[in-house]
Amino acid sequence: MINGIINIYKEAGFTSHDVVAKMRGICGQKKIGHTGTLDPQATGVLPVCLGSGTKLCDMLTDKDKEYVAELLLGVTTDTQDTTGAVLTEKTVTAESFTEEALREVILGFVGEYDQVPPMYSALKVNGRKLYDLAREGKVVERKARRVTIHEIEILSIALPMVKLRVDCSKGTYIRTLCADIGERLGCGGTMQSLVRTKVGGFLLRDAIRLSELQARKDAGELEQVVIPVDSVFSDCPALHIRGDNAALLENGNAIPIASTVEREQYVPGRWVRFYRQDESFAGIYAYDEEKGKYIPVKMFLDR
Repeated sequence: MINGIINIYKEAGFTSHDVVAKMRGICGQKKIGHTGTLDPQATGVLPVCLGSGTKLCDMLTDKDKEYVAELLLGVTTDTQDTTGAVLTEKTVTAESFTEEALREVILGFVGEYDQVPPMYSALKVNGRKLYDLAREGKVVERKARRVTIHEIEILSIALPMVKLRVDCSKGTYIRTLCADIGERLGCGGTMQSLVRTKVGGFLLRDAIRLSELQARKDAGELEQVVIPVDSVFSDCPALHIRGDNAALLENGNAIPIASTVEREQYVPGRWVRFYRQDESFAGIYAYDEEKGKYIPVKMFLDR
């Protein structure tokens, strides 16, 4: 079984679930999961976890993300992107507002703001996904969620099109950001295209297409594109279990300082990586001062 992460470049037309299904066929294993949905027409970074790496899925979903989006001003749709039905149209030209005013509105979204999730999304209300309700013509009340826009860079302005780079927190809908910018400008807006360029430490330039993954498999080079699970925690100190206490680690038990080769105590709550004597990664622990032991946070035992 393959254990780790593969940084996939999701192409347009595929859902995140489609990618997982195709990778199960390529990799020959069922234990595979993605790290958050990406709209079918969107492209870009989709880290996919395999084997014991699937325990990372929720952790990677929580990472900040970066996107490059094209905002089409003057148009609103029911999906907040150009795949949906047009609701309103308004001509937007260079005379509609000054570039200074445009920049002020767009950059005004940097920071925290309350964003109402779109109806066409995978969020659930009373056990049903919003996009299923939307397809039935139903609109339900959605609670606004606090999201954080860390940075917006305006890459180009060629009205009615504006190209943006957005660095944001998890749970941010770029479609909705585009719609909100258009609303604040008074002309409406929708997202024309979206590329996810970064998820945590996973970058677009390193992502591979499914066709390349298949080629690697055919050449017997599949393991070369698998990123080790512990690389996600590279900023955490490493500790090794002593041979006579190996069972503690294998069973996911608490580990006293004296049971480690290093016998080092880190700040309470700080995550550390625990390794077996053969240097294979076992899990993440944190020191509990009250118990005087390292307590497991998440185990990645490849059984």
